[in-house]
Amino acid sequence: MLDIGFLELLIIAVVGLLVLGPERLPRAARTTGMWVGKIKRTVSGMQREISAQLEAEDLRQKLDEQQKKLDDSLTRAKQDVESLADAPGKQARQVERQAADASARLDDALETLRETPADTGGNEKKDETSS
Repeated sequence: MLDIGFLELLIIAVVGLLVLGPERLPRAARTTGMWVGKIKRTVSGMQREISAQLEAEDLRQKLDEQQKKLDDSLTRAKQDVESLADAPGKQARQVERQAADASARLDDALETLRETPADTGGNEKKDETSS
């Protein structure tokens, strides 16, 4: 924090001894030491809080990134499931269309068969009676 060497401390002690005198110097040194300790603890506490806040912010960012990745994965999975769920429906509709087309063709074929044998059947009856 403060770059004070031994020589500077010695000069401060000599000046303090001259100004305060030998009777009040120990009490002043103790009071100064207590204040310096409180300041150091306060600064240390602030540094810990700042560090904790920075770590918490980093964790929040990582969690947000992970949440985005999970949301994207969930969206993709949901789309895949929906496409798989729609596929049988589409296939079923295709089969229904094919069945309807086949049924229509079958109806046409039956109608054609009904018309054709009636004409031929009448000719055969006529042929049978004439023979």
